[in-house]
Amino acid sequence: MSAAAGRFETTNILVVGTGGQGVMTATEILAEAAIELGHDVKKTEVAGMAQRGGVVSSHLRFGRKVLSPQIDPGSADVLLGFEAAEAMRWRHMLRPRGLVLMNSGRLVPPVVELGLYDYPEDPVASIRAAGSRVFSFDASTIAQELGDIRLGNTVMLGAISDHLSFPAEILERCVLKRFAHKKAALVELNRLAFAAGRTAAAQAANADAASDAA
Repeated sequence: MSAAAGRFETTNILVVGTGGQGVMTATEILAEAAIELGHDVKKTEVAGMAQRGGVVSSHLRFGRKVLSPQIDPGSADVLLGFEAAEAMRWRHMLRPRGLVLMNSGRLVPPVVELGLYDYPEDPVASIRAAGSRVFSFDASTIAQELGDIRLGNTVMLGAISDHLSFPAEILERCVLKRFAHKKAALVELNRLAFAAGRTAAAQAANADAASDAA
């Protein structure tokens, strides 16, 4: 989605994951970037036992005029999955040509640890088999290699930044603004995490294109 195309067309983004991953913070930052561009923005969150690693989902809609924050099934433009199994669980929300950007790192929720549910064997393959475009990458490992698993939030925002209707630099500025009053080293770490997310998503896109061409 180019920055110039349909500046005020309504965009629907569904962000999902588990508690502690920064799902709601990521949605807030995406909303701030859209507001900065003059969009009308609506968002809503559902957090189930978020502090204990339970599932979290957040709906974000922006455009010229948005009446409801709720994304209808089959109408999400982008599904941003902070956790692989949660991305798979919410795939039905995507529109036919929608995109899944997902962290392939496995963060097993409590319902699985308690034996109430089985963790899916291959969430990425399951989503692709259902006909969706999927760009997957291990955001958790990228964050750990940068020195802090909490940077996964910024990695995911970097990943989605080139698939929005506004320039990636605007979203990056909104991310870094959150850390402006903190140590310069932390700002730089988040800058690196954002760039790493952009690179990871671009590499995943190239791999997907190569697979289609084969």
